[in-house]
Amino acid sequence: MQIRQLARGADDGFRSPLAPGLKSSEDGERLAEELAFATARLARLETDPPGAYAEVAGAGDVEERTWLAFLIAYLCPLNGDDPFAAIRAARTSWSSGEEPDLSEVRTGPRTANDPARGTRTLDAYRAWAARSGSQASAFGGEPAWSPERRFARAFERLALPGLHRDARFDLLVTLGRLGVYDLRAGTLEFGGANETTLAAKRALGIGDTLLLERRAAQLAEAARLPLEALDVGLHNWGAGTRSTMGLEPTAEPDPTALDSTRAALGL
Repeated sequence: MQIRQLARGADDGFRSPLAPGLKSSEDGERLAEELAFATARLARLETDPPGAYAEVAGAGDVEERTWLAFLIAYLCPLNGDDPFAAIRAARTSWSSGEEPDLSEVRTGPRTANDPARGTRTLDAYRAWAARSGSQASAFGGEPAWSPERRFARAFERLALPGLHRDARFDLLVTLGRLGVYDLRAGTLEFGGANETTLAAKRALGIGDTLLLERRAAQLAEAARLPLEALDVGLHNWGAGTRSTMGLEPTAEPDPTALDSTRAALGL
């Protein structure tokens, strides 16, 4: 059993009804900065996607672009000057049917890859897509579905062996933000022992999943943030270190989002 001690700022009397779990203005400031950074990342995905994300957003074959998006979410970009180096090295094409060699692959902070599992998760993903006829059909769902319903159904159906909540959520967010499919998160899909859920419980001061979703939505609305920004933002805040998630190491928080989040929290 691994016991992890979470770093906390000293109780300085700070209180916020939007984040009742926080007792420190230092913790509140860190949370605001990470939420603003996550907001900046979402904006970059839509307007100027970095690295391999640009290929996913491009005009190539949608099956190959979707497969690349899956590999990015599954392996997770590295922190550093070349976040996609390991993904490029391991990548295979969808059409070849060959799985990447993951025996010595380097992975990022939110990876779902477990060397002991080999390619079982990748095999399960290919089988999942095959049941719908293609990846595009699997993610597209029914034409009449709203973007939120399409997201929720895909998230549920992607509960494959080894594909944890963080990888599933980020995959769907990036596919939506990059314009590959009409996907938008209506909830944060909290649950399990992942960093985002644990951080949400700590910051929002409650463990019940339904109430946690409600409080997260209230925080996003009050701070004028995209709901999806709370995923990476809470993860980074809880981990105590910033996963840049494909952005360059010099990337900064969105200043407008930072101001609005500070104001909402009462900092």
